[in-house]
Amino acid sequence: MTTLTPTPTRERPAEPAAEGRLAPGLKPRHLSMIALGGVIGAGLFVGSGAGIAAAGPSIVLAFALSGVLVMLVMRMLGEMSAARPSSGSFSVHAEREIGPWAGVTVGWMFWTLLCVGVAAEAIGASHVMQGWFPGVPLWVWVAVFMAFFCGSNLAAVKNFGEFEFWFAAIKVTAIAAFLVIGVLAVLGVLPGSHAPGTANLTGHGGFLPHGTTGLVTGLLASVFAYGGLETVTIAAAESKDPRRSVAGAVRTAMWRIALFYVGSMAVIVTLVPWNSSSVLSPGPYVAVLDSLGIPGAGQAMSVVVLIALLSAMNANIYGSSRMAYSLVQRGQGPRALAKTAGGVPRRAVLASSAFGFLAVLLSYWWPETVFTWLLNMVGAAVLVVWAFIAVAQLRMRRRLEREAPEQLSVRMWAFPYLTWVALAGILGVLALMLLDESNRIQLYFTAGLAAALAVAGWVANRRRTAQA
Repeated sequence: MTTLTPTPTRERPAEPAAEGRLAPGLKPRHLSMIALGGVIGAGLFVGSGAGIAAAGPSIVLAFALSGVLVMLVMRMLGEMSAARPSSGSFSVHAEREIGPWAGVTVGWMFWTLLCVGVAAEAIGASHVMQGWFPGVPLWVWVAVFMAFFCGSNLAAVKNFGEFEFWFAAIKVTAIAAFLVIGVLAVLGVLPGSHAPGTANLTGHGGFLPHGTTGLVTGLLASVFAYGGLETVTIAAAESKDPRRSVAGAVRTAMWRIALFYVGSMAVIVTLVPWNSSSVLSPGPYVAVLDSLGIPGAGQAMSVVVLIALLSAMNANIYGSSRMAYSLVQRGQGPRALAKTAGGVPRRAVLASSAFGFLAVLLSYWWPETVFTWLLNMVGAAVLVVWAFIAVAQLRMRRRLEREAPEQLSVRMWAFPYLTWVALAGILGVLALMLLDESNRIQLYFTAGLAAALAVAGWVANRRRTAQA
């Protein structure tokens, strides 16, 4: 297709103004924990229950398959980000390697995804708080959380780094403790427990209780649970040594995907029947700990779930504001958002927080219409982002090998074969969504948003070219 022909903009250094104005306030320890915390998100603690209910024990296979895809995508993104660090990350790479329309499409789509995510996480966290304080209305907690994290992101970037560092430390400790307790229970050496063997894996309908249909549903749920890992490559641009920082952070995330996601799913479906009502509410992790009779463990995990939601909310406000700032710096958005103060793009932070808060209001005013449309528009957005990453990496790798091979401090494995495998996997998941009636509407809405953004980016670029 002619639209994939690289434009002259690809030779332009990425965001010279942006990278000179954002303060390098993130330290290596911040990025390491952001990468760790990124693989232990709300999707794992909150969303995995629905996947288990749909796929049964085969959810382990679903998370393993999608985990391989995510590792390939993150390796590609790590290669590009280590070579050319930027607060716009994959949006900048897509603009340079594919064309301005691609940068606009993937950048603003990711911004929308993160802002809607802020709303969903604020609502989820408020429900947790209301369970503890039933007399306080939901909107009060939403307002408190939105104001707090908007304020923290308006301050120096190190504030975001510190919050995420401690949030991630708590999540890593919790998931590690859960895995240790779970493995001891599986082996039957935990006091008061007995080894369940394969009773829950092969009973209650077998390993594939709902057949391949259930496995497909679980696969789709697991793919979206991995969303959010991309933020670490955005954050790396605000560290003192972006190339080394992003390389280390991406490598750190690789094996932990298998340990945290696949490992915990295996523990859960071994210890608790997949069709237990407690898997959906209060959730799979709380269900396991309650079944083991550990005093207060269920409540402790509820606190961890709350922290995971707040962590994701904090990271999404940060990521969306930096993506918006990068876009406007490149002339792909309203210039009013380009102002910084103290090295922080405060107008972009306010705009992103405002959109997130508006989405919360829409969930109250029109939960079955407008808010549902918003959710559907970003339903497959992460897959669109991954597809652009794969195409951009194919082009960028070949160009760097010719022009600057010394910048390839992180290399995609078995290039270009595994890149093509990843792209085929992404297209395969999109095809599964098309075949599944419950997910088809999300695909249509996401495709509509992508098409509208692509057209807007193409028209804007034509106008700039004509005026030049």
